[in-house]
This record gives sequence, structure tokens and C-alpha cells, in this order.
Amino acid sequence: MKTTEMALLVQDAVLLPDGRIEVRIASPSQLSMIANVFKGQYPLAFAAAKAHSPLPCYVTATQCDIIDFNQLEDDSLSIVLEGRQRVKILSAAQQRNQIWIARTLPCANWRNEPIAGEFEIISAALEQFYEVNPDLLGLYSQTHLEDATWVSQRWLEVLPMYNKDKLILVEQPNCHKTMNFVLQLLKSHVGA
Repeated sequence: MKTTEMALLVQDAVLLPDGRIEVRIASPSQLSMIANVFKGQYPLAFAAAKAHSPLPCYVTATQCDIIDFNQLEDDSLSIVLEGRQRVKILSAAQQRNQIWIARTLPCANWRNEPIAGEFEIISAALEQFYEVNPDLLGLYSQTHLEDATWVSQRWLEVLPMYNKDKLILVEQPNCHKTMNFVLQLLKSHVGA
């Protein structure tokens, strides 16, 4: 498999394939990085921040596209990212301008599969979550509540968990452990 150099955007969040997130870009180095991505110098990878590590982030990241942007009142930039492809960070180096460039290797995305049986509650709960969080729902032109992979990845993005725990689930070969985890969470919440 071929490795690719990517500009690395590190945040305290997780973005997975087909997911969307709005990020505020304020520092001159981040603005420069986004300009380089727009110029086609590098693809962009989004990774969850990791403290006390030689790398600024976890090794599991997601290649993403910038699908929208707006200038905010304080002159910072708001960008909307959409995850495309999971990648593994093999190495990363910080340039003089503070931008991190990572050497990445593509990883298999989870395959789409239908939600069935007791797992349909996970989809219904995500739909309710989006109803009470319309800003998050507004990032999507359409939802895929019938797809177990799409639903489980959206749950991983929004659940209030440590990133290291989310990434243990992300690194599984499919969405099944995540589906079981979210189902148990919902059952324990209903029983409380």
C-alpha cells in the first residue's frame, strides 16, 4: 500500500468516515495549513489530540475534505470537514511554521450494513439526539439511519467518552462492538 503525506489537524474530537464536524481555525499556522490544503499541496487528516506522546495525536486518523467555510466575527475561520477515509499515522513531523505533516497509510473503512432487530433502537435514539441538537443535524444534507456503520460512527463522534476509549472501538474490523456498546449504554440508561 502506498503512503501519503497529509497535513494534520489535531483537535480534542473524533471524526470518522461520512461524519461531519465544524472546527474553528484561529492560529496563523492553522490558517496557513488550510491555505496549503486548498492549494492542493497536501490532503488533510483529522486526528484526536493525545497528551504526553511523541506525536500530537492518536495514530488512527481520518482523511477529510473541507466542504464549507465561513469567516467568523472575530476574523477566525470556521470550516466544516467531512470524513472520507480512515488512515494510520506512521510518522509525523512539525515544520517551522508549527504545521504537522504526517506520513499516513490508508486503512479499511467499515462496510455499510443494515440495522436490524434490537439494534433499531440505536438508530431511533440517534434521530432523537439530532432533534435536540439541531446544529449537529444541520451539518448533514441527509442522514443514513438505516445503516449500522453510519449510525455507530456518529455515536462514536458524539458520545462523551475519552478519545482513547472511542478509538479502541474505531480500530475494530467492523461496527459490531460499537453497536453492542451503544445498545448496552441505552439499555442501562432506560433502566436507570
